[in-house]
Amino acid sequence: MEKKTARLTLMIDPHKKQAFEELCASQDLTSSQVVRQLIRDYLRSHGVEYETQMASPTQKD
Repeated sequence: MEKKTARLTLMIDPHKKQAFEELCASQDLTSSQVVRQLIRDYLRSHGVEYETQMASPTQKD
């Protein structure tokens, strides 16, 4: 299980942020859920392993 104790802060164009949040909401997802999935996919695509990694490729948030 992932420990949700770390925070990631980033700068993004406000128009992109709004479009991203609207798209996430239209899919009944939070922006945090989508960003966490993007990070997991990016790590997996580069063969990076980490402590809380699950074996299943269909891992849920």
